[in-house]
Amino acid sequence: MLGPVRIDPVTVSKAVLNLTGVVAYDVPSAHQTIVADVRLPRIALAAVVGFALAAAGTVMQGFFRNPLADPSIIGVSTGAAAGAVAAIAFPTVVPFSSVHVPAFIGAVGTAFLVYAIATEGGRTPVATLLLAGVAIQAFLGALISYMLVHSGENLREAVVWMMGHLHRSSWSDVTFALPVTILGVSVLCAYTREMNVLLLGEEDAHHLGVDVERTKLLLLAVASIVTAAGVAVAGVIGFVGLIVPHILRLIVGPDHRILLPTSALAGASFLVAADTIARLDSLAFPFGLEVGTPIVPVGIVTAVLGAPFFLYLLTKREVHEL
Repeated sequence: MLGPVRIDPVTVSKAVLNLTGVVAYDVPSAHQTIVADVRLPRIALAAVVGFALAAAGTVMQGFFRNPLADPSIIGVSTGAAAGAVAAIAFPTVVPFSSVHVPAFIGAVGTAFLVYAIATEGGRTPVATLLLAGVAIQAFLGALISYMLVHSGENLREAVVWMMGHLHRSSWSDVTFALPVTILGVSVLCAYTREMNVLLLGEEDAHHLGVDVERTKLLLLAVASIVTAAGVAVAGVIGFVGLIVPHILRLIVGPDHRILLPTSALAGASFLVAADTIARLDSLAFPFGLEVGTPIVPVGIVTAVLGAPFFLYLLTKREVHEL
């Protein structure tokens, strides 16, 4: 219903029912197009991306036993940004018609590069993994800055992508991200018992029958792929994978069998709500912007909502080591 063109709920309901092919209500063609081709894919993509980021954030926080961990902690988001900015800034050099593929390749490639650097003798210390991620992020950040300086007229598009956006969503974006997200989160849910045991420490987990290194590799790989699928279609959206799992942990407890699916669903709801706020014209009015201008990327809204709430949790001492 909400957006530059306000549509009443009855018309929205009729437009959605028309998509089933069972009924055929008389709906103005403009409204049918807005609902079916503009807003529904945007809402669906927000749900998929929020689902992916919150699920990956839950795994990363359990993996590192740190409530400050999020899906970008080992450079996945920065790797995606490097791939996307390269495709946007140098379209004649990067051989892809869409930024989705180079962003996905950049994200997954960065995750496995960090893992390869941190692994020695068949073991991957968590601290080394974290430091390798920080170093790779710094290098890719410098590379992104260089590409932005030389991006010319494509600068604005690259910057908007890096802020996280959903204003050009299409059903093809949903089709790209949904299968990877559903498959990846399903695999993660199958390993919730191992995640619970890893919270006890790697040595105790080994004595309890968990193949620690194999499980760490699988969790890291699948969480990175799920994150890559979300970031590739929506850009870098912060705080979803950080705040949502942390809040749900306070509500439902640390058991990943419950925490992972509930966090994923809450992440989907949160990002849909944040994107609804992002597309309101009232946000543009204080700056004298033209009505309908997609000037507020959803990544800005999630940061504005997430950062103060996280500071509130810090002041209440609700952030503890897992």
